[in-house]
Parts: sequence; structure tokens; C-alpha cells
Amino acid sequence: MTLLYEGKAKKVFEWNANSYLLEFKDSLTAFNALKKGSFPDKGKINRDIAALIFEYFKAKSIKSHYQAKHGETGMLVDKVKIIPLEVVVRNILAGSTAKKLGLAEGLVLKKPLVEFYFKNDELQDPFMSDDQVLMMDILNEKEILEVKALALKVNQVLQVLFLKTGIKLVDFKIEFGKNESGEILLADEITPDCCRLWDEKSNEKMDKDRFRRDLGNIQESYEEVLKRLQKALLEEL
Repeated sequence: MTLLYEGKAKKVFEWNANSYLLEFKDSLTAFNALKKGSFPDKGKINRDIAALIFEYFKAKSIKSHYQAKHGETGMLVDKVKIIPLEVVVRNILAGSTAKKLGLAEGLVLKKPLVEFYFKNDELQDPFMSDDQVLMMDILNEKEILEVKALALKVNQVLQVLFLKTGIKLVDFKIEFGKNESGEILLADEITPDCCRLWDEKSNEKMDKDRFRRDLGNIQESYEEVLKRLQKALLEEL
């Protein structure tokens, strides 16, 4: 296989004419990779979480690039051209956004907030307004509305799923891609690396903030998220 790209958390390989193989790594990064770490089996845990969620989305008519699990840490996906936007959906204010706005972390928003960030590590992924997205020819007006609608649908379905596990979905980052016919599909991953997840009862953080903030028990938290998702989906099936 040919390695096409290696990012902070995954490697992308050419698989065949229609597919890529994503290999999830054990590495952890934060603050645009200024802080680095890892823990054993992180790649497997995140792959399993992402696969469970993508399979759940399929049942809920949310189209994604997901095809199937492969090996211990791999995932086969459709070939898509990634749209260079990080789409962030916020249900509860947390982290830098709460600090930037001078609001208390934990403030529940009246309605979900959808934000765009330019996917560019060198520029540290700056915020983009809708007009800036248009100016850069990343999406047209119709596509902006479509991406926002898809992000809100993902949010709605994810919130219901996580509440079944006793977890609050605080916020998350997702990416989209276009296939050969120009259809926009959910891509990349959904894992504790790109979601803020708080225990419903204790508000204990169960995501990468444990690494960002040196809270410890990172592996145990990721494992607990996987365990709860497996239990919830097993009961539903």
C-alpha cells in the first residue's frame, strides 16, 4: 500500500480505485501538536468508537465515507476530496470559546452553535465566517446551508446516542468531503479526540481535555466511552 498522508492521529493509505485505508495511531496531540503524548491501544479504541458511530449513522440515514473495519486499527472508507473546513458544533460552552467570550464553562446554549474553521495547520485553523468561506471558494451558498444542516443532524443524532450512555455531548468537530459525483459526505472520524464528552451525572471529562489539562486517566476515559457505546448499541439492536 502507498502511504498518502500522515496526520496527527491517522495514516491514510491507497487501498484500491475506490477506497482509502485509515490507520488510527496511538498518538495524542493538543494545541496544534505543541503537546504530544500517547497511550497503548488508543488507535484500536478510537477506531472502534468511530466505526460504531458511523454504523449507527448509517441506520439513521446519515451518509458518510465509512465502509468497514479492517484489522485491529484500520477502517476502509470511500475516496472523497476533503473540504478544507473544520465544522464545529457547540451545545454547551467550554474551553477557549467560553474564555474568549468571558462566559462560564458549562453554559447550556439555547440552540446549537455551528462554526467554520479553515483547515490549515500552518495558520492554526482560524475561524471563518460564511462570507470568508464564499470568498475562498471553499463552498457556495447552497453548500454552506447543506453542510450546516448536515452538522445539525449529526448533532441531533449524536446527542440522543450519547445520552443513552449517560454522556453529555458538549461540542465536537467534524469534517466533510465530496465524492466523485460531488455529493457531500461526512468524513474523517468521530472520537473522544474531536468531541467534548462529559459524564451526565458528575460532569467528569471523558475526552481529550483530560490530556490537554493534565487530568490523568486518559486511557480509562476513552475505554469507558467505548464500553458505554457498545452497551447502548447492543441494547438497541
